[in-house]
Amino acid sequence: MLSQDADSPIATISEQICVKKAKTESCWTIMLQVFPTFIIAGLGMVAAGVVLNQVQYWPVFTEVGVIIMVPALLGLKGNLEMTLASRLSTACNLGKLDCKENAVSMILGNLVLVQCQGIVVGFLASLVGMAMGWLPDGKFDIDHAMLLCASAVVTASIASFTLGVVMVGVILLAKRFKCNPDNVATPIAASLGDVTTLGLLAWIANLLYIHMLEDRHTALIIIVVYFLVLPFLFYLSYKNEHTCLVLCTGWTPVLTAMLISSGGGLILDKAVEHFKGIAVFSPVMNGAGGNLVAIQASRMTTYLNKATNSLFGIFPPEEDDICILPCSALCGGYSSCGGTNNIHNASIARVLLLILFPGHIVFIAAICFLESLGTPTPLFFLFYLVAALSQVAVLLYLCQILVYWMWSKGTDPDNAAIPYLTAIGDLLGTAFLALSFLCLNYAGDDFLQGIENDSSVENVTVVMQGDAF
Repeated sequence: MLSQDADSPIATISEQICVKKAKTESCWTIMLQVFPTFIIAGLGMVAAGVVLNQVQYWPVFTEVGVIIMVPALLGLKGNLEMTLASRLSTACNLGKLDCKENAVSMILGNLVLVQCQGIVVGFLASLVGMAMGWLPDGKFDIDHAMLLCASAVVTASIASFTLGVVMVGVILLAKRFKCNPDNVATPIAASLGDVTTLGLLAWIANLLYIHMLEDRHTALIIIVVYFLVLPFLFYLSYKNEHTCLVLCTGWTPVLTAMLISSGGGLILDKAVEHFKGIAVFSPVMNGAGGNLVAIQASRMTTYLNKATNSLFGIFPPEEDDICILPCSALCGGYSSCGGTNNIHNASIARVLLLILFPGHIVFIAAICFLESLGTPTPLFFLFYLVAALSQVAVLLYLCQILVYWMWSKGTDPDNAAIPYLTAIGDLLGTAFLALSFLCLNYAGDDFLQGIENDSSVENVTVVMQGDAF
């Protein structure tokens, strides 16, 4: 019989496992690796915002309602490709990609897996978009429904495969050059992700819209072909030892994230009716926050795997608290606020918050230059940066709780945490951005009024749409 002062068996095991701490990187090293790729990714999102601002007036977007699917499909890229990056980054850091045969099996299996998830979630995203956009008005059009479903499925399929290949290449290059893939994989892939997804969606939807006007059943044929191929892809993914578990258990976070992202789409759809200029800033706001929290989630999962030899439910010493205060999650290490616990994760969170400000300033400047919007006022910078800071701070706090909670329950955060976090990032980013535009409108901000009163953007869009196809 154990005495009352005897150590807990679980605590003893935890201490024995966690004696060897994972090698820590300095904040300066992390910043040097993260900041350049974050800027590149942000400029890709700026390009996505420019594309969205150009295509939002196309008939297929205004008459069919394609725009309501935009946040869901951009979130889909984050949910699938960032989850893939997190899994492969952790595998790389744990040495599981050192064996060529094992690496090939893991990579191919994961590419097939994201293809399965992309087809299913793309189809369901279109259904949710139709439900949220059409049910309140009590309308339904079978031709428009087919167009939305087909364009979402094809876009999700092509984008998932293309970006999955890019992600794998980035991780392998990072491994070759001895750079931590947790710091660079998701931002670099995101630099192409948003603009690729938006470009594909606009092109495919417009092409199917033309076919619909010509009474051709291209959309129906595409849907049938994809769902004939889908069982074969499911079979390949199920037979792969690296993806079987994710295929069977990884649907809940992806589908839940899709519903959350669709809420962001509904907010964007309503906001665009009042503020046309919000469309160009929305992808940057949502994507930047999603990238930063994905980096944090991936690093935290790798840290827990290394510190505990991948034993779920076991935590490093003095880090077994799941529900902690926001000051501990963001200010850990400072006795006056966050205490001495959670120093590792909190220091990374502070680095990511510091990167946020110069990054968004560069992104706003790039948007204003590319769109010829003029010089933003200090008031616009203030409200925009407050919205961005609020979004990322909330996401980093939720990341701390969610990753540790999943780890305690035996769920791999690499497979489940990022979908929830990026989807919440889409919802929060769109909501905070809309709120900041409302405040700027009430304050009579000159820059915002100039954006809304400038009709040249719409005229140029109509001309480009007529020449595009």
